[in-house]
Amino acid sequence: MILINLLPHREERRKRRKVAFFAGLGVAAVAGLVIVGAWYLLVLQLTSAQQERNQFLKTEISKLEIQIKDIATLKAEIEALKARQKAVENLQTDRNIPVHVLNDLVRQTPEGVYFTSVKQTNQTLVLSGIAQTNERVSELLRNLAYNAEWLTKPDLVEIRAANVQTATREQKRLFDFSVRVEIKRPPEAKPDDAAQSKSGAAKSAKKS
Repeated sequence: MILINLLPHREERRKRRKVAFFAGLGVAAVAGLVIVGAWYLLVLQLTSAQQERNQFLKTEISKLEIQIKDIATLKAEIEALKARQKAVENLQTDRNIPVHVLNDLVRQTPEGVYFTSVKQTNQTLVLSGIAQTNERVSELLRNLAYNAEWLTKPDLVEIRAANVQTATREQKRLFDFSVRVEIKRPPEAKPDDAAQSKSGAAKSAKKS
């Protein structure tokens, strides 16, 4: 016996295919949404982590800026203290310079030369005096140039002959002169030298 299916099987097949197609589309859409959502959450998490790192860096940078300002302030204070120390050392040195200068003048002044005035302007001395001969003045200049410890760069300003009356009322030919000379400043002592001098003094004290 032959069976004949008179139902619209083709339409049923089309319906099943449509349902399967739309179901696949739905599954793909859901999978796409899940993937997009997961990616979005991951991006949000990464962005939040990066923002936290940026905030941490900003906080640390602010701390470093405060520390840098403190260091700059400390450096300024150190420089001010060094300047004060230098000023005190210069005052201490300048207080002893006149003694050394006068001792130097006494040692380097040849016989037959007499000073009538000594004037100081800053680090320059102007020496005025009387000499028996021109050679005495030349010797004074050589001594100040090569032998003096605290005087340097002597320069003859003027020299002129003058007749001076002695105690016996005799006229004697002498020479008025004026010399400009620079005062040397002592070399600055290095910290190592100061430490060595202190250790040497301590050793000598122990020995004594």
